[in-house]
Amino acid sequence: MTEEEAKKVEVEVEVTKAAPAKENAAEEKAVIPATEPPAAQEKPPAPADDSKALAIVENKSTPEKPIAEKQGGSSIRDLALARVETEKRNSLIKAWEDNEKAKADNKATKKVSVILSWENTKKANIEAEMKKIEEQLEKKKAEYAEKMKNKVAMIHREAEEKRAMVEAKRGEEVLKAEEMAAKYRATGHAPKKPIGCFGA
Repeated sequence: MTEEEAKKVEVEVEVTKAAPAKENAAEEKAVIPATEPPAAQEKPPAPADDSKALAIVENKSTPEKPIAEKQGGSSIRDLALARVETEKRNSLIKAWEDNEKAKADNKATKKVSVILSWENTKKANIEAEMKKIEEQLEKKKAEYAEKMKNKVAMIHREAEEKRAMVEAKRGEEVLKAEEMAAKYRATGHAPKKPIGCFGA
């Protein structure tokens, strides 16, 4: 009986000490599951008699568990909270990192797209200019070819004219020589210049 009374007194003292901490204990119970201490498990049930009506008060000694848990569980709770806080911070950092990487990728992709568009535009402009120059060169080539053909035709015509003039002159000279030869034959005189055409 004296042990039970001593326990009651200790329990009442601990309960009064634990009363301000009940709010924190409720939070701790939400985070860390309560486990029974080994002392409560080893105790055999008390026999039933009139003095054992105080055993109900002994059941009120259950606030010892949260106090013991609070003292031992406080560090566990702190560790768990620190771990949760670290995981939360790491997940935020990871999300930020992924967001920044995505921004960098999108920015680079956009710039590469702009550069590709610029390159294609410049290539198209240069190809169009090249085609224009080729067309101009083809046109000039055709014009020069036409001019050259005209020059060749003009030279050929001039050559034909000169040949015709040479043939006409030769015909005149042959005719003149034949007339002179006929005159010399008629008169019987010999020409003063025997080979006059070769000397000229």
